[in-house]
Amino acid sequence: MEMNNFYSRGRLIFFAVVIGALIFGILISYANLMFRPEQQPVHKAMIRERGSILDRNGKVLAIQTTVYNLSVTPSAIKKENVAETAAILGPIIGIEPSQIEEQINNAPSNFLYLKKKINQSEHDDIQAAATANNLRGLRLEKTIARSYPENSLAAQLIGFMGDSGDGLSGIEYSFQKELAPPNDRTKINTYGKNIMLTIDAGLQYKLEQIAKQSMESTKAESIMLIAAEAKSGEILSYISLPAPNLNSYSYSTAEERMDRPAMYAYEPGSVFKIFSVASFIDAGVISENDIFVCDGVFEVKSTNGELVRIKCLDHHGAITAREALQYSCNDAIAQMSQKINSEYFLQQLHQFGFGSKTGIELPGETKGLVKSTTDRLWSGRSKPTIAMGQEISVSALQMVQAASAIANGGKPVQLTVISKILDKDDNLIYKHQPTFKKQVIKKATAEYILSCMETTARVGTGARANVEDISIGVKTGTAQMLDTVNGGYSDTDFLSSCLAIFPTEDPKIILYIVIAKAQGETYGGRIAAPVIQEAANAVIDYLGMQRDRAISVTHTGKITIPRDKPLVIGSYVPDFTGYPKRMLTPLLNQNDIKLIIKGDGWVVSQNPLPGAPVTENMIIELTLE
Repeated sequence: MEMNNFYSRGRLIFFAVVIGALIFGILISYANLMFRPEQQPVHKAMIRERGSILDRNGKVLAIQTTVYNLSVTPSAIKKENVAETAAILGPIIGIEPSQIEEQINNAPSNFLYLKKKINQSEHDDIQAAATANNLRGLRLEKTIARSYPENSLAAQLIGFMGDSGDGLSGIEYSFQKELAPPNDRTKINTYGKNIMLTIDAGLQYKLEQIAKQSMESTKAESIMLIAAEAKSGEILSYISLPAPNLNSYSYSTAEERMDRPAMYAYEPGSVFKIFSVASFIDAGVISENDIFVCDGVFEVKSTNGELVRIKCLDHHGAITAREALQYSCNDAIAQMSQKINSEYFLQQLHQFGFGSKTGIELPGETKGLVKSTTDRLWSGRSKPTIAMGQEISVSALQMVQAASAIANGGKPVQLTVISKILDKDDNLIYKHQPTFKKQVIKKATAEYILSCMETTARVGTGARANVEDISIGVKTGTAQMLDTVNGGYSDTDFLSSCLAIFPTEDPKIILYIVIAKAQGETYGGRIAAPVIQEAANAVIDYLGMQRDRAISVTHTGKITIPRDKPLVIGSYVPDFTGYPKRMLTPLLNQNDIKLIIKGDGWVVSQNPLPGAPVTENMIIELTLE
């Protein structure tokens, strides 16, 4: 059979050569790949950087840091070497060698953490010791942690980051997503934002020292102290004592961790009277000139036959609303409350912000409690008692925000602890701008209440908060605390408080302090007001506020005598409130008047009232506590 012309010998040889060449090329390529050195893939390290927390001036309060966890594999350590390993590691990591030895010998598995969160210095010492002594079975695991350079400063505000990398409290919790954005698979690196707080670390430190000293001297259970800018709502200082050291947070107590200004609801006591009187004046149910006669007790029978009886600390006689605040008269305030519709009064308190969260950027904020007339616990006592700051619960933040309405002509300002938010390159993402809420009271009402507070600071229960050379408005309070064991009110536990706004002609700062369960003296005018005076002086000096204001005098016919000059009685009876007994004794030698002093300490009431004309052989009675 003849071969097809297509498959000629020449063509077959040609195809064989081409195929052979291809096979040879393939074999060479495979051989080249087989003997070429293996290239290791290069993996870029993924960066997950949590943003920092700073004060308003850029001082670092919380920052990401690198730490190490020291672990051990017990099976890798010979029995005879366990004691030596423990003896070498003990002094470096601060654990007794005997404890380390016991942990290694009795480890439930072949893996054991000896110590977590070891710093760089300890890491280097362990590494050097392991190399020098040929220690086996040790491993230093690099991990990310949080460092708090100022330890307990503003601790509850800053908050804490747990081992998982999530914020557990404070700003660390509420701004978790901003500080540490969720992992994005499309990005190799993730950087958190930096949060700048409104607090000033320098001022915070000064006021914390004042608060700590007060807590020690009064042997109080806790203290809250807030300083805020009246016009912006920015919190300059945020104090809750006792406080935890954020660098050893796991060892702190529940009392130390509690963010009291935001989370603690309590009955505010007489400080609350300024908001009640503001509501009465604004509603037009009373006027500035109305007279209320205090005979030492408020007594009224409700429509359902319930007898309501509320005691006052003194017999103040015929007084105005201004004087009712000045002397913190329960009787007069209760009488005023009878003139306003209950529903309207409660609505006005809600307008001030009571019964609602302030909306500040902190977790766990309480709403407090404002009773309703339909509440099963509402009684004939409720309205007058609420007007005096009981049967209502508030937070310290609510009190400061409500005070901002008085400072700002009737408009409360939104409180904030966030000044700015920046990216990792310090580009501005957010900057706080003041946000005012709707008008709560008329401007004239706010100005009147502020002037009443200034009177209280000059010649009333808040005299010990007066800073003399800058106008300041003050209201003090003392409230019985609830007896959580037996019910009702405690006879031994009190909340002592003081609220201040200054300067009164152009309010810039709001200060508020609450001292819980002080031992011994408990009156707010005696233990809280002096702290406000010291804190106000610290704020004024720190912020460089001008101190050369000439003190204005409201003409009432009353004589105000400087506390550093001898008492002299002229044509009118002066206001003795707040004077110590030692300054009164020289008056006992006067022949034209008779001075009767009851008790010891400082003057809390007098008869006749300040401003009364002095007559021959007049008897002046002074009550001291």
